[in-house]
Amino acid sequence: MARRTSRRPEDAPDLLSVDREGLRPLAERMRPRELDDMVGQRRLLAPGTALRRAVEAGKVHSMILWGPPGCGKTTLALLLARYADADFRAISAVLSGLPEVRQVLAEAAHRFAEGRRTVLFVDEVHRFNKAQQDAFLPHIERGTILFVGATTENPSFELNSALLSRCRVHVMEAVSAADIAVALRRALEDEERGLGGQGVQVDDAALLHIAGAADGDVRRALTLLEIAAELAADEGGVITEATLAQVLADRTRRFDKGGEQFYDQISALHKSVRSSNPDAAVYWLARMLDGGCDPSYLARRLTRMAVEDVGLADPRALQMALEAWDTYDRLGSPEGELAFAQLAIYLASTAKSNAAYSAYNAARADVAEFGTQDVPLHLRNAPTKLMKQLGYGQGYQYDHDAAGGIALDQTGFPDAMGERVYYQPVERGLEIKLKEKLDRLRTARANARGEGEQGG
Repeated sequence: MARRTSRRPEDAPDLLSVDREGLRPLAERMRPRELDDMVGQRRLLAPGTALRRAVEAGKVHSMILWGPPGCGKTTLALLLARYADADFRAISAVLSGLPEVRQVLAEAAHRFAEGRRTVLFVDEVHRFNKAQQDAFLPHIERGTILFVGATTENPSFELNSALLSRCRVHVMEAVSAADIAVALRRALEDEERGLGGQGVQVDDAALLHIAGAADGDVRRALTLLEIAAELAADEGGVITEATLAQVLADRTRRFDKGGEQFYDQISALHKSVRSSNPDAAVYWLARMLDGGCDPSYLARRLTRMAVEDVGLADPRALQMALEAWDTYDRLGSPEGELAFAQLAIYLASTAKSNAAYSAYNAARADVAEFGTQDVPLHLRNAPTKLMKQLGYGQGYQYDHDAAGGIALDQTGFPDAMGERVYYQPVERGLEIKLKEKLDRLRTARANARGEGEQGG
């Protein structure tokens, strides 16, 4: 057997000479170097805006950047450091603990003592607990760091008030498909950092298709473009519809099952049903199912809409909600989702009334206000001789024996409260008939008692 010779270190390629730039993902290589290179965020960064003027003057402040993935939060933080001529340090709340935070802060304090500022970028800052968030406070106050926290969650819920009081919250928006297409075209033409010179060919329609599939995420769009360009290399560099079909086959939309987008979308679904807009209702239902929302959660919320917003205007709605829930449990996905769609359309289309919901809330308010009131004696049951002797059931009128089937002068409330009116039917759906009957009945009761009707 031939002896295998070992390779000497001096024979190995010089790793330092490897083009590291080419190893970085396209999205990282194309990160904007100037404010004018950023796409989207015109409300925040258009010429003349307050934040734009502050950044260009190098007078940046500590801030929270709240927005969806890929909207430019990290890029903006990098540009803040560049325009402010400050050092840039980044940590992730997912990967970093309190010891690392303290070390980074100590290094920033050392640079501050030497007259050098530090922009500290904290990604996913909402994942830090209260103690970790509090660690930044004295350094922000002293100016040791320019704190830039990035979050995809509502800061009002996820960040403590002490940190929020020391930072300004800037809301960043998902980037439009048209703006993303601009970034993609720029990457195709850039020969230094992008795909320029590689002979990649793609028409505007395909480029806009990629931009739309990115769902507001510039980074994701550039990644999709890079993958498409690699696949197109075997097709003469042309990104065809077949190429896009491969790249975009398993794309998903933005949806956070427990975060801000989740609650925004269920709110949109509920309010679309309430405003009798079946088209919007079925759209938001489809969005939530597409995003992976738990069908059982949707079943519960749709059932709530049936009792809260449709109510007695159409009692069939509640039965339909229960049947749709049962249908999904029996069929599963995707067939069972049709039952939810049918239910959402019906709930949005039918008559609405929150009268029962309002009546219950009014009754609860009286329970809290009046406390534990005794049940009137005439309404109590008297199954024993002693209870009868104590007056239980005395004076009770059996309604079926009364004229018209109702004992009009008999109260159903504790004496301290008097008669109350909680339920006020609306003039929609079945409640039109209920209102006519109850109006007559309440007037007759007031006349039988010889008093005007009291409101609750």
